[in-house]
Amino acid sequence: MTQPDTDIGPDDTDEHEEPYRGSWWGFPPLRNAVLSGALLAATFALERFEVIPTSAAIGLYVVAAVLGASHWGREAFETITRPRIDIDVLMLVATVGSAALGLWEEAAFLAFLYGGAEGLEEYTYDRTRGAIRALLDLAPKDATVLRNGQETVVVAEELTPGDVMLVRPGESLATDGTIRAGSTSLDESPVTGESVPVEKGPGDEVFAGTVNLTGAVEVTVIRAFADNTLSQIIHLVEEAQEEKTQTQRLIDRFGTYYSPAILGAAALLAVVPLLFGGDPSVWIRRAVTLAVAGAPCALVMSTPVAVASAIGSAGKRGVLIKGGIHLENLGRVRVLAMDKTGTLTRGRPQVTDLIPFADTDPAELLRVAAAVEASSEHPLAQAIVRRAEADGIVTRRADGFEALTGAGARARSDGDEVYVGSVTLFADLGADIEDKLGIVEELREQGKTVVLVGRPDRVVGLVALRDEYRTEAPEAIEALHHSGIADIVMLTGDNPRTAAAIAHHLGIDQVRAELKPADKSRAITELQTTLGPVAMVGDGINDAPALATATVGIAMGAAGSDVAIETADVALLGEDLHHLPDVLTHARRAGRIMRQNLALSGAILITLVPLAALGILGLATVVATHEIAEVFVIANGIRAGRAANNSR
Repeated sequence: MTQPDTDIGPDDTDEHEEPYRGSWWGFPPLRNAVLSGALLAATFALERFEVIPTSAAIGLYVVAAVLGASHWGREAFETITRPRIDIDVLMLVATVGSAALGLWEEAAFLAFLYGGAEGLEEYTYDRTRGAIRALLDLAPKDATVLRNGQETVVVAEELTPGDVMLVRPGESLATDGTIRAGSTSLDESPVTGESVPVEKGPGDEVFAGTVNLTGAVEVTVIRAFADNTLSQIIHLVEEAQEEKTQTQRLIDRFGTYYSPAILGAAALLAVVPLLFGGDPSVWIRRAVTLAVAGAPCALVMSTPVAVASAIGSAGKRGVLIKGGIHLENLGRVRVLAMDKTGTLTRGRPQVTDLIPFADTDPAELLRVAAAVEASSEHPLAQAIVRRAEADGIVTRRADGFEALTGAGARARSDGDEVYVGSVTLFADLGADIEDKLGIVEELREQGKTVVLVGRPDRVVGLVALRDEYRTEAPEAIEALHHSGIADIVMLTGDNPRTAAAIAHHLGIDQVRAELKPADKSRAITELQTTLGPVAMVGDGINDAPALATATVGIAMGAAGSDVAIETADVALLGEDLHHLPDVLTHARRAGRIMRQNLALSGAILITLVPLAALGILGLATVVATHEIAEVFVIANGIRAGRAANNSR
């Protein structure tokens, strides 16, 4: 098969085969099945109207059977040599058994119907994989590069990091890069799934396949064509489509015993009655019918097509679900934990207040704070440094910088040991801050984060900052509640007052504040214990422990970030919070479709097996029922790919 092995038993197929992207007629398994059906119908008509003799009809039925079984029959022979018993083997036994009984018409009918269903499944699966591969077509095959001041057109695959591309309005980017010169508006929807154009200027990262809408820009290449964001999406989605859900794995384990048991039962049904004088033609035919009735064709197709379709559809909309098991888990989640900074907020806080104490003035307070924070990568530290630069304050980087995780930082400035950090940090240092608490609480009630600056024995001032929440956050939180999320919990290292103010405004149910990275992991564990499966939403880097602990880890704004994509189970390439309720609804709908398919396929097996064993149903009825069910579960599985269009 061209898809992952959906037959019951171990997975032995090669991975990452090139998906078929042509018309159905060019797909051999499906084309041969159609030819088999046409020959079968023609032979049946010619024989019934006595246009051809019976011997000629038998020959044509054999040709039709060989055509219908040309693909799955070869796989059945390969399976037998391993040795192993799967659905293909059961169907081969049934086909050969029908022919041995002289049921040539039934043998051809069985080969045609099973071949058609298998061909349709494989064609559907390959088209699903081909659809995600089509993303590569969004990136141009050629690019204009600047070399020695001259414009040169090169093949996109030849681009290397350091090359400078010239991208004019209306053109797409051939690979990922950073804008070196110029400003423009980009349509990033092919990568992030966000339809609103994004303004970009010098220093901003841009991605392959995005469309330049307005100004000409010079872009420095940062990733080769084979490693760009589109290529990563395709690679990860194809890997995810091949990973089985928990349900699929249970079916595989069940099949280890089920398929041999059905074949054994059919053999006993054929042999035992003969020992007591039974009619061979009756009991062997009934045994063949039982083998066909017990073949769990629809059962093994109940989830793979739905999983591949749902994951592929999400991938085209900037959502990477990294495996069937994560899709399944996402559909079970009823609790959502969210990091604050960079997820609910823009992740770019700004200084709002500078309040000096004693003899310090605002400029001196800012200079001292910026000197310490100049060596830090923390968003609050970066905000303080940006404010100092904007105010024209010359800052000399302090010596001996040390980050105090979850508390602040310290360094030596002008010969003194200076701390910049939380109220708790200074309380632990023994500083007298009692008279400062009133103004601190007042600022916190405004949703601001307060950072104290000073020496261990004396606070010289405070800096208040606020990271504005995303404008779409209130609407997205409401949509999450409507999508079935019972509890939304904000996890943050910020103080309780500030966190509570933001949570109240956004409609968040619970707040866990003043958390260090390890505390977030423990909080996730507690939530899982008390409330059930939990999805954690963060940036994929600072929140890596919590993302790994959660039932499903979701990285926001992961485009261009290898670490974020690798860390999380689900990566949302864009930063629009509306993607969260969309992907949850998408996963739930895919789960419902899989359960519908499982219920139908299970009911068919429970019904057909005893009726076939008792001789109530004939071979043709059993085969037709199975194949109709297969077509239904395939068509139903395809619906899982349409969920993203209707989920908002």
